Amino acid sequence: MIKLSKRLQVIADRVTQGARVADIGSDHALLPVYLIQSGKCPTAIAGELNTGPFQAARRQTAEAGLKAVVQVRQGDGLSVLEPGEADTVTIAGMGGSLMADILEAGWRAGKLTGVTELVLQPNVGEDFVRRWLTGHAYVLRSERLIEEDGHLYEILHAHASADERSEQENGRVYDTSVISADLTEEVKLEWLYRMGPFLLREPSELLRKKWKFEIDKLARICKQLSLSDLDESRAKLTAYREEIRQLEEVLACL
Repeated sequence: MIKLSKRLQVIADRVTQGARVADIGSDHALLPVYLIQSGKCPTAIAGELNTGPFQAARRQTAEAGLKAVVQVRQGDGLSVLEPGEADTVTIAGMGGSLMADILEAGWRAGKLTGVTELVLQPNVGEDFVRRWLTGHAYVLRSERLIEEDGHLYEILHAHASADERSEQENGRVYDTSVISADLTEEVKLEWLYRMGPFLLREPSELLRKKWKFEIDKLARICKQLSLSDLDESRAKLTAYREEIRQLEEVLACL
């Protein structure tokens, strides 16, 4: 059985036993091959846009002797998937904005029909993904923040919910009372989307590390902006200082 990286293993652990999985942006198809070899999934689809990784995924699947149960398909995003083919979709290793665009295009094309579970690992822009889930009858069930090779990754696990229930369930997930800082409800909700409602409920040293790094980055930007006399720079400086203030308040209440 192939061995996964820590990041891919956390993703694999969240896939429901017995689910038919589609891994979008599968690269070398390591995740689908592992899920079949481990007996967790009966079938898998590995979708990859770029020719190099697509060919590598085909070789990986053939060498594992799994061509009959792992279909490697070349295409953009969820275009490789037919409605009803998968129970679980995994997407990892790309920006949150791009991930949300892929999910939206798939949603509009009906590709997510029958998909009851999403396991998503955006590299940045996690708030784009959380907002997409909230707007499309998927409810966040858990979040995990890990560190691997000096990088911090968030893994989001969501399940589909009936339209009439999803708004109520998402309301419970994004309950702003988890943030006790003296901020408006609107601002608190914004930070829940950015930092993660489950991650904020059970704050870790990794969470503090991630956002202290963000504060340091913003502080460096502020230092550069303070050297400029342009009105645009002054406006950005004010906005970034306010962002730092809010973030420090949120961290202080954890």
